[in-house]
Amino acid sequence: MQIKVIDEITDEEMHVAAWELYERALGEMRSLAVQRHLMYRSEFDEVMRDLRIDKYLCYDDDGTLCGLSTFSSDLRAMPLISPEYFERRWPELYQGRRIWYAGFVAVDRAARGSRALLELMEAMYHTASANNGMIALDFCRYNDSKRNMGKATERILSRFARGVIRVERMDEEQFWSYEFPAAA
Repeated sequence: MQIKVIDEITDEEMHVAAWELYERALGEMRSLAVQRHLMYRSEFDEVMRDLRIDKYLCYDDDGTLCGLSTFSSDLRAMPLISPEYFERRWPELYQGRRIWYAGFVAVDRAARGSRALLELMEAMYHTASANNGMIALDFCRYNDSKRNMGKATERILSRFARGVIRVERMDEEQFWSYEFPAAA
């Protein structure tokens, strides 16, 4: 496997391949999470062109794109997060642009048994750790409770960091419903 980091996807064929991988890997989340976790095509296109956001591309041994993630220390470039939160909570890291946000990590269903996820995570880890920084990301309740993504990510990053890691749940949002069935 090979990881390539680029600032923009300009090739139309690669752009289509990236969108299709994103949809295959993450599309089911559209109906599993209350808050929208996936971008619409127009938003995806904008992110792929945004030079402030690095795109981590994972290719298998045949040269086929099998994984994709977005990663940036310019938190104002990342949709749906509040840079002000990070600025208040970690002012020195924020000012030094040493907080990286992973917008998504997508591995094609056909590559889920491969090292693609580990390769993407390791590449992002090396970027943040080389700058004495931190990585932030989010998981919906489904991915955290059913797939244990929070703990799995902690184990993986802890292995890369040789056990020297601090983990904190930054925030949690709850969505409630109040139903009023017809009176009998």
